[in-house]
Amino acid sequence: MIPQPACDRDGLLAWMADNAIAQTTHDHPAVFRVEEGLELKAGMPGLHTKNLFLKDKKSRLWLISAAQDTVIDLNRVPALIGAPPGTGRFSFASPELMWATLGVRPGSVTALGLINDTERQVTFVLDRRLWDADIVNFHPLVNTATTALDQAAFRRFLALLDREPIVADFDRPTGA
Repeated sequence: MIPQPACDRDGLLAWMADNAIAQTTHDHPAVFRVEEGLELKAGMPGLHTKNLFLKDKKSRLWLISAAQDTVIDLNRVPALIGAPPGTGRFSFASPELMWATLGVRPGSVTALGLINDTERQVTFVLDRRLWDADIVNFHPLVNTATTALDQAAFRRFLALLDREPIVADFDRPTGA
């Protein structure tokens, strides 16, 4: 039996409040793919995200958070992020691994799920555009809401989790 994650949406938002991480959360109908939420997100400031939960040939786990319009070619990812030799191809990790490590279901993958990766099994990769954005928007562990964080709040979130992302420029040609 897979254990329940440490945090759900309410727990995450309470933890943020307890740690003085300013955020604004907007409730909305469930969104499973970036395209479905474009109209909902149009009125929310900041960059919106797409998030990929992946594993490599050696079964290491990776979370990529990128701006919603970023094209991510899985064949190019190892070179773009400086993955270790032998990483091989990336593929999507199973919903069971997603739940066990990030505490989210398909359609709700989010960088905020790192709060549940207490064993630090997931390597976090962040699109440079998100690293540089004034405001970033992620699901708060469920796809029925969007949480907006300014850059200082997002970096505080990562710092409190002791997570240093690999910042990657997905718009850069491989080898550049």
